[in-house]
Amino acid sequence: MSTARSETISEQILATLSEEIIRGVLPADERLRQDYIARRFDTSHVPVREALLRLEARGLAISIPRRGVRVAAIGANDIREIKAMRLALEPVALHHAALRFTPRDLARARAAQMACDQASDLYEWEAKNRAFHAAILAPCGMPRMLRATESLQFLAARHILHLLANRWEQRVDRDHHAIIAAIARRDADRAVLVLKKHLQRLR
Repeated sequence: MSTARSETISEQILATLSEEIIRGVLPADERLRQDYIARRFDTSHVPVREALLRLEARGLAISIPRRGVRVAAIGANDIREIKAMRLALEPVALHHAALRFTPRDLARARAAQMACDQASDLYEWEAKNRAFHAAILAPCGMPRMLRATESLQFLAARHILHLLANRWEQRVDRDHHAIIAAIARRDADRAVLVLKKHLQRLR
């Protein structure tokens, strides 16, 4: 198997398992068996091991001696920590990003905003919401920061889906619109202020 093909399959496994953990298809403490995953994706153990390592790096899985790799649990203390870390990191990334936005970056962020507003169900909305937050931070030019914020957004997604399970409804997200408007005006301070208030709403 070529390195490029292995990386492609690893990305596919990572994306699939991440979404299944976020949506609760794979519950906390579920064992992630390499042999089963390899058969499922018709591949060798090499891309599976790579995907599981990256899943652990995202905080969605944990390796336990003599118990194997399992879906990580998430509790109230984890949620508070995730929120605090997002509040610490995302405003910094957005401040840098807002000053570097190109017309193409702005078009992508607006498209992500519109897709989020038009989502037809909770799961689609959550994925589009995550994509919006990634889009507004992407131009910051800080790859380590982006990896950290991406992991936090994946972790937060599990809580958000649980929180909104019985009360989600399609709506226009005014905070998203306000952030985009501020970025378009090159008003980084306003964009950051709205983002902080937006993240504070996560309970």
